[in-house]
Formats: sequence, structure tokens, C-alpha cells
Amino acid sequence: MDKFKISVDAFGTGDFADGESEFIPIVGDDMEQDTDDKPIPEELPILPLRNTILFPGVIIPIAIGREKSHQLIKDVEKAKGYFGALTQLDYKVDDPTLKDLYKTGTVARVIKILQMPDNSTSVIIQGKKRFQLDEMISDDPYFSGRVSVLEDKEPEGDKTREFEAVVSSLKDLSLSLIKQSPNVPPEASFAVRNIESPSFLINYVSSNSDIPVKEKQRLLETDDLKERGMRLVEFLVREVQLMEIKNDIQSKVKQDMDQQQREYLLQQQMKTIQDELGSSPVEQEIKDMEKKAAKKKWPEKTEEFFHKELAKLHRLNPASGEYSIQYNYVQTLLDLPWNAYTKDNFDLKRAAKILDRDHYGLENVKERILEHLAVLKLKGDLKSPILCLHGPPGVGKTSLGKSVAEALGREYVRMSLGGVHDEAEIRGHRKTYIGAMPGRIIQNINKAGSANPVFILDEIDKISNSFHGDPASALLEVLDPEQNSAFHDNFLEVDFDLSKVIFIATANTLNTISPPLLDRMEMIDVSGYVLEEKVEIAKRHLIPHQMENHGIPKGTVSIPKRSIGYIIDHYTRESGVRDLNKTLARLYRKVALKLATDEGVKKSIAMADIREYLGTEKFSKDTWQDNRFAGVVTGLAWTAAGGEILFVESSLSKGKGRLTLTGNLGEVMKESAMLALEYLKSHADSLELDESIFDERNVHVHVPEGAIPKDGPSAGITMVTSLASSFTQRKVKSRIAMTGEITLRGKVLPVGGIKEKILAARRAGINEIILSKDNKKDIDEIKPIYIEDLSFHYVEDILQVLKLALTEEKAEA
Repeated sequence: MDKFKISVDAFGTGDFADGESEFIPIVGDDMEQDTDDKPIPEELPILPLRNTILFPGVIIPIAIGREKSHQLIKDVEKAKGYFGALTQLDYKVDDPTLKDLYKTGTVARVIKILQMPDNSTSVIIQGKKRFQLDEMISDDPYFSGRVSVLEDKEPEGDKTREFEAVVSSLKDLSLSLIKQSPNVPPEASFAVRNIESPSFLINYVSSNSDIPVKEKQRLLETDDLKERGMRLVEFLVREVQLMEIKNDIQSKVKQDMDQQQREYLLQQQMKTIQDELGSSPVEQEIKDMEKKAAKKKWPEKTEEFFHKELAKLHRLNPASGEYSIQYNYVQTLLDLPWNAYTKDNFDLKRAAKILDRDHYGLENVKERILEHLAVLKLKGDLKSPILCLHGPPGVGKTSLGKSVAEALGREYVRMSLGGVHDEAEIRGHRKTYIGAMPGRIIQNINKAGSANPVFILDEIDKISNSFHGDPASALLEVLDPEQNSAFHDNFLEVDFDLSKVIFIATANTLNTISPPLLDRMEMIDVSGYVLEEKVEIAKRHLIPHQMENHGIPKGTVSIPKRSIGYIIDHYTRESGVRDLNKTLARLYRKVALKLATDEGVKKSIAMADIREYLGTEKFSKDTWQDNRFAGVVTGLAWTAAGGEILFVESSLSKGKGRLTLTGNLGEVMKESAMLALEYLKSHADSLELDESIFDERNVHVHVPEGAIPKDGPSAGITMVTSLASSFTQRKVKSRIAMTGEITLRGKVLPVGGIKEKILAARRAGINEIILSKDNKKDIDEIKPIYIEDLSFHYVEDILQVLKLALTEEKAEA
């Protein structure tokens, strides 16, 4: 009951405003009683009503528009008779027919005809009884039909109490709506309180409630007064709840508006005071931004965009939440180094000295950096390359970036990608989000202060993806020299040029990097160090650094090269030097303790003194095993920590030819063992073996250190040699190791990680190494000084391997 007023239009032209009445009729019980005893005839003239329902006992004003309606009202008023009021199904129909009218309506009489100032006619009518239209008799000069009067069914017996409760609820809900609605005059509550007749109360509230016409018609058609009252209660309950919610919302909005108006007035007063004292801080900040922007080397489009955003900031109220968001955005645009480049240093000799000073070895990387500098010096402009240094931990991949930056004279920034799983970390958040910020690429460029730094993307192989997106895919644009000249960060909303940045990515393995990302980078293998290189790195870099960190004066303590080599062999096991650095730090802490407590410290720490400082040896040096027994072969393996030697053992026992594999082997190694056995079965004649031995003996292949998972194709030829030695009982050649993949036809295929494997073989005292012929190119890249005491055999098939590896001497039983 949003409006408790009468707003109707019976037969007007569609302009309902003329038919509205702002008064509430004062009603009593007598208003539903007939004022005369004239009976209702069976035939009545029918008046179509637009958009309103007339209820028995209720008085409403209607506007007269149609000519037929004028004639009907005149005739009824003259005869002091009755007419039937039926509502149209569609109020827009100007000339309704029988099918356009509801069949249930209200018998009515004319109380008064009013001539309005605008020459229109209004009629006040009162409802009497409900009726049902049985048959339409005539439509000229107006509708007339045969009707049946409908009587309301009042509750009896036990239902009387329920009906009283329904009527009481109706009155309470009506009064509540009148009280809460700002559009209903208070006099309406007086009218409701003075209605004592239950049936009239139901009709009066139904008529004056803001119920849709269809719902009102349903109420009118309901014979049972209790049921009609219950339906009306349901609607009023919804209306009361809706009104309470609306009033609550309006109250809150009013409070918020009052608070905003109060803050606005205070801000205006503050602004006036600040204008008297001088310019306001907000105005001063914007002026400072404009001055700073005038000095920047903006791209033309970016400058235009910045001034547009600054003007938007100027228009915002500093007290609003949007102001801080816009301020942060404009400040980020202003701080970024647009077209601000540091000048490259093209002194190639100086660059080479810096690279050699900071890193021992890594010749391929140094050569690639110097090549880039040379081209840049000759051409003057070159899109920066995307280098990816991949290799085991601790070999200096990350620290190399600092040396490159110093050699070029550029700024240096580093971004760790380990564990990044949100695309927004790369591309940023849209500024509409709470706490939005640029991606870490733009943040680091801002931190560098120049648009051409050396940018290290550390641990690029450890990116993961989630429901937040795929950061590796977002990096595709960053690491593509053809695209990154217009890198789009979601926060900035304008493109930023990354083409002058030298990106250097680092990775331990390439297996977890997506192929599209690999395709955009130039791969540089940073392999492990040999013992001699580690000793030199310790002497040149690690030991001076640890002495300085622990406050030990130069010349106090020295470590000979033999002692350093002993530490490397027995206290570390790695391709890089990170663990060696930690071990040296532990040693110098012991030295610092002795110096601080005035204990004697030897000037030179010999091999015999190492245990005193570092405790028991952590590792025993990997060595080849003697060849007294058949079936024991030394293989070469690659791990993330570098190369290692790997032993493959096999033995035979009585049985039915079953193959057993142990040692925590992966699928690929298991397949290599099965391939090796099948090859020997198919080439038994070449090895002078009795074919029946394969059916009479069970074969057991074991790779020691079963707690460590092992997989890969590198042990293929090692498996063949081990099984061949077991079946023939011939000894394996002393101090020989091998690596290579096999095929069912007996071909030996190349494998990776050759340099690390060669270094592991050298540490273990191996003299000869068997490799695939296609791996010769890998040996050629190793410095001759590191392999001068090794001999290499390059093979193409397994028979060549067996000829080299097996002796004619029989092994011990």
C-alpha cells in the first residue's frame, strides 16, 4: 500500500493525472448500507473501467472520456438507477468489446456528477454488490447485459475466530503502512480505525492498496471473505517488509549524504583558510607533478595520456576514495623512466677484464656478451638479446648479471620467479581493483631508474601456473624482442618499451620450461667446474670474501691448494661452488673463534688440520670398483647437482629366465635393461653363448644406492656390458666408464650432460670413456687441459662397446 489514495481513470483518453483524487473519504459502517430499498434488476447497463477495480461499499471518483460513457451516466443518474462496473483486461484499448472485459464486477450507483474547470466530467460512484455477467444483451448506445448478483460468504462457527484475527491483522498492517509511507496523509489512519464492518474493511483496503489490477480482480472474484482477507494480508505483509527495507536504505543514504555534505563543507572551509595562508597541499602536489612532467622525455602518446589522467585527478574531491587510487596511478606514470637510457660503455677490453675478474671460467657466456657489445658498438642500435643461462646450482649464473651490468655501465635489477603462479605478478592488476599495482616487470624497471637495465629473471624453470593464470605465457610477450617494444601492463594501460632491456634468464633444467618460452631465448649452457677450476675460484674469490666477512686480517691464515682440493673432494659434492663457500665459512668461523679466544692459529692450514676445523669427512671420493667380479660396470650419470659415476651390477641364478630389476629405477632405465637382455638373446652367436642359458638362468640387475631414484637412457650401453659380462663370465676392462643410449638393433645413440659426466669420471680415477660417435662434438668443446689424462672411444654399435669393454680373462666365480 505504497499509495493510500484513490488514483483511477475509468474511461478517459489515457491521461490518468486528471483522474487522481488527493482526498481520503471519511467512511463509516453506513457507507456500505443501501440508502434505498430499490432492488437490483437482472439487466444492467455496463460501464467499462480503465485500470481500476470498484469494490462494494467503496466510493471513488472516475473521469468520463468516451461518448458512450457520457450517455450511460446521464441515463443512470436521471433514472436514479444502477449500472455494472467491469474492468478492462487491457486499459490501453479505447473501444472495448465483450472479450476485452472481465466477467466479474460491481453493481454501482451515481452519487454526484462534477463539471471540471477544463470542461472534463468527473463522476463520484459507489459500489453496492458484486455481480457476474451472464450474457451481453446490447452494445448500443452502450453495453447492457444480464447479470447475477454474487453474495459474500461469511465464516461460521470455529472459523469466526480466525476471521477476526485476519481482520485485526489487516487493520494493523494498514495502519503500519500509512505510518511508514511518506505519500499517505495521516487522515487515512483515522478512516481505517473507524471502520468496524469486517467486509467493508477488506473491500476498502483492497481498493486503496497499491495492488496490481489483476490481483485486485482476483480479490473481487473471491466469494469467501476469509480467503479474500488472507490473500490481502499476504500482500500487505510483503508491502510492509518492502517499506521497512526502503525506509532503512533511505535512512542510511541520508546519513551518508549528511556525512559527505559535512566533510565537503569542512573541506571548503579548509580550502578557504589554506587559500588565505597560501596554496593547499593538494594543489601544490598537482603543480609539482606538472613541473616534473615537463622535464620528462615522454613518448608523445604517453604524455597526452598523462595530462588527461592528471586533469581527472584535479577534478576529484581529495576526500573521496577514488582520489587516492587516481593519485597512485598518476604518480606511477610520472615515476617510470620513459625514454631514460643509460649510456653503454663500448670499451671491450675493459668489459673482458671485468668478466674475467668476477667469474673464473664460463668462457662461452663471456664470449657471447662481448659479441653483443661488439655488434652494438658497430651498428649503434640493436634489439637486446634474451639469454638463458642453464646449468647446475652454484655455478654463478645469477651473479653473472651483475658483472654484465658493470661491464656495460647499465643498472642491474633481479626478479626471482621461483614459485610465481599468478599472471598479475607479470602483467599487473587493473587499477580498478583494491590494492592494484603494476606487475613486477614494471616495478623493477621503476626501481632501476632507467629503461635499459640488465634484468635477471632468476629461476625461470620454477614458474608454476594456477587458476590465477599462467605466468609463463605472460612472459612470452616480455621475452620476445619483436613484441616487447610495446609491452602492455594491465595497471599502466599504456605500452612500455622493453626492447632496450637485456634480459638474462637463469634455470637449473630446461625440462620444466614451456617450448614457446624456450623458443624465445638464446640458450647458453653453464656447466659445472672441474677440481682445478674450483680451487682457483676458492683462492681468487671465496677465501678473500670469507676472510673479510669474518674479520680475519690478510696474511693471518692461508689454505694451500692441496688443502682446498681435499675440502672439495671430502666435504662437498656439487657442480658449483655454493656448498664449498658454506664449508669455507664454517672453517673461518672456527678460525675466528680461536683468534678471539687468543688460542694459537697455524699460519697455514694443512690437509692434516682440516678435520680439526670441519670434523669428520662428509663424503668418500667416488672411485671405480675393481674388476675381479663379472657383471660390475661403471656408468656415467647426470644430476641437477652435476655429474656422478653410477655402478650397474648383474648376476645369474638358476631359474626360468626371469628378469628382476632393483635400485629404484625409473621406466626408461627399466626399458633399457629389457632392451639389453633382448639384444643379447638375439646376438647370442656373436658372443659365443649357448641360447639355452637364457631359459635356464634368472637375471638380476641392480643399481646401488636404492634410496635415490634413477632414470634416463644414459645407462643403456652400461646395462648391455654388465649383462654380457655376467653371461660370458669375462672381466670388464679396468678403469673404464661408459654412457650412451641403445636401440633394439644395437645402435649407440648420443646423450646429454657430457661435460659433467667427464668431470665425474676424472674425479673417480677413470682413464678410458666410451661414448657415442655423435658425442664427439661435446668433447671438442671442453678445454684440453681438463681431459689430457683421459682417452675416449667413440662407438656406433653395441658390439664395438663389448669389444672395448670386455677382456678375454675370466672373472672369479
